[in-house]
Amino acid sequence: MPKTILVDIEIDKLTNSIENTVSGDVFDTDIFQLSSKDIRQINKTVWQFNWQEQLKLNDRETYKLVIRNNPKIIQGLISLSDLGDHIYMHLIESAKFNKGKTKIYTGVPGNLVAFACKLSFDKGYDGYLAFDAKTILVRHYQETLYATHFKGTKMIIETPAANRLINQYFKK
Repeated sequence: MPKTILVDIEIDKLTNSIENTVSGDVFDTDIFQLSSKDIRQINKTVWQFNWQEQLKLNDRETYKLVIRNNPKIIQGLISLSDLGDHIYMHLIESAKFNKGKTKIYTGVPGNLVAFACKLSFDKGYDGYLAFDAKTILVRHYQETLYATHFKGTKMIIETPAANRLINQYFKK
């Protein structure tokens, strides 16, 4: 089992999908399971984490966020495990062009976390999502994701918070 990596991503903005930082245009998104074909477009120098390794691990599934009708450009990635009563988020990352002051789109991390909460509901886990956060980001996740600090680096998104995120990103 690989070592625990602490979640270290800024939740830049909770949007209705993802939003272009210049025009303010909002784009519908889709989330698909990452396939071995997708790995060719995941350049190790552009992504912080080794996503190829995530695909090889049997205890997790990796998903990609894309703009609807433009599935070749990956906006962000998330690695999740089904732990039988909740979903655990191992890794989450925005594409390099969606990071920093010159990012193209906001809302990518929030969109991926909302998807993980939705997956938890779909599996009958009441939206529960757990992850380990860098200590300096605990308060940030409490404020932006409505996450609860459990102990140490462990954080949990419980049912009410999961519902808020899902309602933000996944309109019924």
